[in-house]
Amino acid sequence: MQINIKTSEKNQEIVRKLTTKLPYGTKENVIARIALGYSLQTGKKFQTSDFNLYDSKGKEYKDHILFDEKYRDFYIALISQYYGLYKTDEVNIPRYIKLHIDHGLELLDNIFQDNYNYTFFDFLIEYIEKGTLYLTDLNVPLDAVRNNQQHIDKSYYTGSIKINVGSTVEENPQTIYLSLNDTSRYNNCHIAIAGNSGTGKTEFALEFLSQIYEQSNGHVNFIYLDFKGLKQDDIKNREPFFKATKTDFVDVPQMQFPVNPLTFIDNVNEVNKNMGIDKFVDIICKYSNIGIKQKGKLREAVQEAFISQKGGTYPSLSMVNEHLHGLVGDKRDSLTEIMDELSRYKIFIDDPKNESNFLNKNLYLSLSGDLSNSVRFTSLFLIINYIYNVFMNMDNTSVDNAFKAMRYVILIDEAHVLFKEKKYQYILEKILREIRSKGVAVVLLSQGIEEYNQPDFDFSTMCEIAFLLDIKDKNPKVMEKFLGLSGKNVVTLARNMEQIEKGQAISNIKEFEVARKFWIKQYWKRNK
Repeated sequence: MQINIKTSEKNQEIVRKLTTKLPYGTKENVIARIALGYSLQTGKKFQTSDFNLYDSKGKEYKDHILFDEKYRDFYIALISQYYGLYKTDEVNIPRYIKLHIDHGLELLDNIFQDNYNYTFFDFLIEYIEKGTLYLTDLNVPLDAVRNNQQHIDKSYYTGSIKINVGSTVEENPQTIYLSLNDTSRYNNCHIAIAGNSGTGKTEFALEFLSQIYEQSNGHVNFIYLDFKGLKQDDIKNREPFFKATKTDFVDVPQMQFPVNPLTFIDNVNEVNKNMGIDKFVDIICKYSNIGIKQKGKLREAVQEAFISQKGGTYPSLSMVNEHLHGLVGDKRDSLTEIMDELSRYKIFIDDPKNESNFLNKNLYLSLSGDLSNSVRFTSLFLIINYIYNVFMNMDNTSVDNAFKAMRYVILIDEAHVLFKEKKYQYILEKILREIRSKGVAVVLLSQGIEEYNQPDFDFSTMCEIAFLLDIKDKNPKVMEKFLGLSGKNVVTLARNMEQIEKGQAISNIKEFEVARKFWIKQYWKRNK
């Protein structure tokens, strides 16, 4: 079987353009192989009716050039397994290969058009790491599920967002600005902040959110996720921030979080509905340590709850719990316990008609420490999943004049709690990797930097912007890695970190001198 193909005429130029991003001398067939693999990785499946989707007027690849003899059988096996074909099918295999090469080239072109500083090495590292996740023991698929019934519309801001992050330490201080969404400087807007308690990182984060909201004229909203919960004195101290940014303070369980976590599911299309139900069940089971048998009962209860609803309405968690008790009777276990708690405390609103849209508001979520850890973390990940799934069902935001349009900011306080548990790491990594294209930035606050670097993944590598305040462990190599700096900066970095004061930071932002400390903006100083 000979596999001789031609790309589309449109993709011929894309092949040439993408090849220039690889080391000098790399042949164009390498791009074709990468495009093929990337297209398959996305899960795209073509039908026989798609065979004429692309013309054949572009770059020609001969069989032995396209794959090289030593890789040929490997790619044929991929296509054969993917489409359930026999390896000698000389009619369909070449056609599917051409489709996926053309499709992959289009996808790659879009990626690099939207990310000016993004290199092919960045791309390869990202997707090789992503692929290795499937070799771990994580058997819960937390990918976004399709929802054709999603009605939520989220505004966005297309202009420059230039944040005043602080000032120099000189006698005549100079203001330091961060061009947050400038793609000519940064590939993403994710931010890692590390600092001991009392160093000023929370006030810096509040100032940061305030400026984003103000500069975007309220189009870029945010959610502040606080694990430990605010005490009464803290709430009072936050009131100026809440008022100025029009932020709703949600004190769970004293207040209900304004979403029904089941409404990310498509309740019309049966295939999408079942996939959504499976994902909801997986989240409950994964983050509350529930076994396989219990998982089956919960899935049945959720399905029954959806069936019982009429007129396209959604069941509540309480309804799911009622159906669950109908299935298990008087038997009590960890599943019934957590569902009872979620229902009893009424952590989420019912919202049967899916009318809530908290993404167009600013929210501060305070999770009371009085709740059990299972309920706190399950609730948190139901919220995170909802946000992730809703945004992944939206179009990518545009890049205009090098500025990436922004929609939303997710700030996670005490993020080190998530870093330590593998089951929490996975969803967080997916969000960092995937949600940036939707105009969403993630801000991570942690007390140290060692928590970012886990055995399976270094979260700081996905946050292009980092701020390092005073920390306990000042290992130069670890600090250097956190900031993404080169070896020549080790001495300067170590010296400045030994002298760092409360309210000061060192950053890797490209608008300021590397490894040099500066005063960070603090929200509490606004009215001083």
